[in-house]
Amino acid sequence: MKIPERRVQLADGADSERRFTGPATGDERGMLVAALDAQRATLRLKCEGLGAESARRSVPPSSLSPLGLVRHLANVERRWFRVVLAGQDVELRFSSPRTPEGDFDGASPAPEVVAESWAAWHDEVAFAEAFVAAAPDLDVEGEDAWRGVVSLRWVLLHMVEEYARHNGHADLLRERIDGAVGV
Repeated sequence: MKIPERRVQLADGADSERRFTGPATGDERGMLVAALDAQRATLRLKCEGLGAESARRSVPPSSLSPLGLVRHLANVERRWFRVVLAGQDVELRFSSPRTPEGDFDGASPAPEVVAESWAAWHDEVAFAEAFVAAAPDLDVEGEDAWRGVVSLRWVLLHMVEEYARHNGHADLLRERIDGAVGV
């Protein structure tokens, strides 16, 4: 038996390899979009094939779960792209002022909850991708109650950071659920 050189190797498959095909030089928009696409693909890979297990919680008292991360990131996508940048008057999908942790607390193993959560995430990513593609430049601005005026450039950077942070959580959660490791 060959001993691995590293404990964590790259995940196998075309989806994993595709994460690393974005440009390493070139225009700013292309690089930011590719970096965010890679982070989104990492979340999909980390949660792939879990089904009801995706709602399994980490370690008490934390309410983190892979499905909770999917729901949380659907909310984050919705907030920054629909509400702040596009100016739409829509509510978040999984949390509210009355249920601020609804994205995590509402993550249950019920098949309809799992399906709804993934559908919401896919819808919000599709909206964000279309918004970014249609934006004339990265200087498009929106007003945010937390940060004030923000540009599309800042939102893309923030989204890469947000996904990277939560993909680290997803790494640990997935390993705890079924022992799967890989980046």
